[in-house]
Amino acid sequence: MSSSLSTHLSHPKYRPDIDGLRAIAIIAVVWFHAYPSSLRSGFIGVDIFFVISGFLISSIIFSNLERNTFSFREFYIRRIRRILPALTTVMLSSFIFGWFALTAQEYKQLGEHLAGGSAFISNFLLWSESGYFDNAAETKPMLHLWSLAIEEQFYIFWPLLMMLAWRKHKSFLTIMLIIAFTSFAFSIYQIGYDKTAAFYSPLTRIWELMAGGILAYISLHRPALIARFPHQQSIAGFLMLIVGFIVINRWSLFPGW
Repeated sequence: MSSSLSTHLSHPKYRPDIDGLRAIAIIAVVWFHAYPSSLRSGFIGVDIFFVISGFLISSIIFSNLERNTFSFREFYIRRIRRILPALTTVMLSSFIFGWFALTAQEYKQLGEHLAGGSAFISNFLLWSESGYFDNAAETKPMLHLWSLAIEEQFYIFWPLLMMLAWRKHKSFLTIMLIIAFTSFAFSIYQIGYDKTAAFYSPLTRIWELMAGGILAYISLHRPALIARFPHQQSIAGFLMLIVGFIVINRWSLFPGW
């Protein structure tokens, strides 16, 4: 299977700088959960990851559609092979540990979260649970799967939409700009109306994935735009990350403007 997949669906070349961004995102999230008082904005590592995912997945989809080499079967097999082994290990370990560490009610909720995680609907499940009598976040070992659920929902619907756009000869860039603008505007509205919905809804997060998708399109079709002053662009991007880590905190209206 490995050899057959490698001959069809092409992937971007290895990017050590993207691995560096992944490291920043992961360290920020882990640091936030371990020492929340010292890095109050570490949770934005999830959003950094959304942009990275949007860039990589869109690069794969665009380049293969334009070469007529895109295969839904190969695309989804690669996603399954990449995610399922680690996800299964984490869920099984949490299921066993929860038997000893959680109360009966908390363990019952863990079972529901494992089912939601398996179906990649954790964000909707956690959204529905929010309220005064909800269990504390510390008793939800699968809480972090909400972001994976949004990514998986993106993986399911984005290739289908782009395939339809390709067949109808519609502009990838125009579609992404419309989706990004609409999602960002909705995020700003929703954060003032329902913070829980704004946090868990894919509609308020999709603009971040679209930001990565727009960068993927530019790198494929307008490389001259990013070829000038690359070091300065890298420094500017890094400084914006630093500003985000300094300015944003758990009391901010987030995600929002």
